[in-house]
Amino acid sequence: MKGKITQKLVDGSNPQTRPFEIRDTELKGFLLRVQPSGIKSYICQYARGKRLTIGSADIMTPFQARELAKEAMARYLTTGIDPMQQRKVEKAHTFESFVTEKYKPWIESNHSRPDDTMDKLEAWYPVIGDVKLSEITAWPVEKLRSAWLKSGVNPATVNHKIKYLKTALNRAVAWGCLQKNPLSSVKPSKVDNRSVVRYLTDEEDTRLYEALDAREEKHRQERKNYNQWRKERGYELFPEYSDNGFVDHLKPLVLLALDTGMRRGELFNLKWTDVAFDRNMLTIQGKTAKSGKTRHIPMTDEVFDILKRWSGNGNKSEYVFPSADGGIMNNIKTSWTRLLKKAEINNFRFHDCRHTFASRLVMNGVDLNTVRELLGHGSIEMTLRYAHLAPVKLATAIATLNIGKSVSNKNGKVNVA
Repeated sequence: MKGKITQKLVDGSNPQTRPFEIRDTELKGFLLRVQPSGIKSYICQYARGKRLTIGSADIMTPFQARELAKEAMARYLTTGIDPMQQRKVEKAHTFESFVTEKYKPWIESNHSRPDDTMDKLEAWYPVIGDVKLSEITAWPVEKLRSAWLKSGVNPATVNHKIKYLKTALNRAVAWGCLQKNPLSSVKPSKVDNRSVVRYLTDEEDTRLYEALDAREEKHRQERKNYNQWRKERGYELFPEYSDNGFVDHLKPLVLLALDTGMRRGELFNLKWTDVAFDRNMLTIQGKTAKSGKTRHIPMTDEVFDILKRWSGNGNKSEYVFPSADGGIMNNIKTSWTRLLKKAEINNFRFHDCRHTFASRLVMNGVDLNTVRELLGHGSIEMTLRYAHLAPVKLATAIATLNIGKSVSNKNGKVNVA
């Protein structure tokens, strides 16, 4: 059977009682094989009697498979290296060696946060790191998932961990190192995406601002006292903190999180080139955003003022909030924990600043789709967790059901006008 192998042809190729193949009319040696079980695979016949399975049609598009077939044929013709022999070597990969030797270089070129992705994958090494790709099963993953859930790990966190693993194995399938993802049967745990979110109350908000101000004043006074001590001994003095600036990154960082809803990683990766004072606009670059998509956040007067004051602190780095060596900051845990203790705020993560930003918007009547755009959510589903914070709108919507209704008789029947 022959025909140009397109997605339409692949989808319409129904399994029969015996395996059958369709030869591509565009690229000689490129085939689609359909098994009675319904499994569809792309095949590359690179020489007489020599074949190579490119990958599963469930994972790859015909275009992707055809390009890989071209590469295999060209490599065989120009180097003489047999792709099947090379495949046998590749199939000998353990999960750890596959990630380290093949997947990691791809991650570094295609992921916005490669280190974060690698951390998630390396967490699986104790479980399946030394297991051959072809021998990985769903059982150890399901077993670990159950242990996590029983220990109190949030189902969404568990899903996130498994998602990284499944994505890596999907890539192994796409590259022909696996025939089928062994975790395809592992379904996500049920997650309540509309659970009550943690955000600052008015009282907590006041205490947080007071704690930030107190911290600034404390550092300024300590610097003055230390300089006085050095002056009395004839030592060189340290620069005094400006009354109009900030003593360090913490206060401007926290205020921006509360006023823009930016994620911690987005704040850490923010560069001065992303700050447009002339247009009152912040740009979150797609390569640093969780969604992978660029978004723009208008600056309020407070955000504008904070960044203007912070820009005058003598920061020479390209990053708005750099580390001590001028690179990307990666941790504020100690200073953040101390701040919350001073403000007497419990059970509040830095990420909850983002929830506070979104909650305030909704409570002030901003529609959920606008909130979604400002937060950079890929779908409205994630934003719906804030819907309950608009009680007036919800009550108004329900009240419309009463319009036109009247009780007509003592039998309790309701007539709608």
